[in-house]
Amino acid sequence: MLKDFLFTSESVSEGHPDKVSDQISDAVLDAYLSGDRASRVACETLVTTDYICVAGEITSTTQNVDVEKIARQVAADIGYTHDAIGFDEATAKEDVRLHEQSPDISQGVSVGEGKFKEQGAGDQGMMFGFAIDETPELMPTPIFYSHEILKLLAKERHEGRMSEIRPDSKSQVTVEYKDGKPVRVDTVVVSTQHTESITQEQLSEGVVESVIKKIIPADLLKDTRYLINPTGKFVVGGPHGDCGLTGRKIIVDTYGGWGRHGGGAFSGKDPSKVDRSAAYMARYAAKNVVAAGLAKMCEVQVSYAIGFPEPVSLLVDSFGTGTISDKEIADRVSRVFDFKPSGIMKALALLEEGRTYRDTAAYGHFGRTGDTFTWERTDRADELKKG
Repeated sequence: MLKDFLFTSESVSEGHPDKVSDQISDAVLDAYLSGDRASRVACETLVTTDYICVAGEITSTTQNVDVEKIARQVAADIGYTHDAIGFDEATAKEDVRLHEQSPDISQGVSVGEGKFKEQGAGDQGMMFGFAIDETPELMPTPIFYSHEILKLLAKERHEGRMSEIRPDSKSQVTVEYKDGKPVRVDTVVVSTQHTESITQEQLSEGVVESVIKKIIPADLLKDTRYLINPTGKFVVGGPHGDCGLTGRKIIVDTYGGWGRHGGGAFSGKDPSKVDRSAAYMARYAAKNVVAAGLAKMCEVQVSYAIGFPEPVSLLVDSFGTGTISDKEIADRVSRVFDFKPSGIMKALALLEEGRTYRDTAAYGHFGRTGDTFTWERTDRADELKKG
């Protein structure tokens, strides 16, 4: 296991074209779930210069969902509201290409329709959850601060204190580790879209002083290098600068490259899709393992077969940090957590009235606070301690 190294993670803002797509897809999901909690939704979005396309498979009793209006409202909320940005919610052309879910998939997922009495997994695949004890949120340091920088930058923009900033931004944090512990932030990169009226020097000073230094603790900022808009100019951005697609920021959405990833994206998918729900459950389990003191670092892998309720496999890896064997941790996880799709949805209240998913679609699905993020609770730690 590495002891002394540099590790880098990136985040992207709510105005990044891929994240615009994620937020539209999750807003559409929320609209269908609001009227029918049993809705089956797999919604994908593409955005480019003044154009939005929403496509996918939806089966729901919810009627009269105005997908075009939802997409425009998301774009407006982010800040894409005038032609100068090249993507204006009021003038963008929209195409909606939605149809019903395949009955071959439905029969394996819906209760009572398949071979098994219980709800089956919505697809095959493997999902991972991860936790580490180096931040209070039990998240890796580089991705945690990458997200926090962009959240504050967006807040400064929305509240008018950095009015020259536009919605599309990216951050990247490189952390130096000594003996496996984060000791210093080596480099911070922030690239943010801006108006022509601000100079590079003004932008750099504003981002460093008003954002980065308010987020990263001073004791980690030792000989730190700041690279702010290193190309020197970032006026053309957002969907006008790059085409955006749902599900293309899976590493930003999870742990910034720490641990493994099964490859499945989250946004636009209802909880019957284990790509999403089982990844949340795996994080829930891993976080509780670390919170219980059973390991300093924990990764949980779970895998499924489409239409089959029980997981095909469950693996726990503590990377040598466990206070008991990984097998014993895995046995305790299996006893405490129900990884069947119905068990996941019940434990995490994924279909409760009033739940929405749009909040998850920017700044990561993990290490967050609030009622939406039920998988961030550590309420099963005591059960895991008991064995």
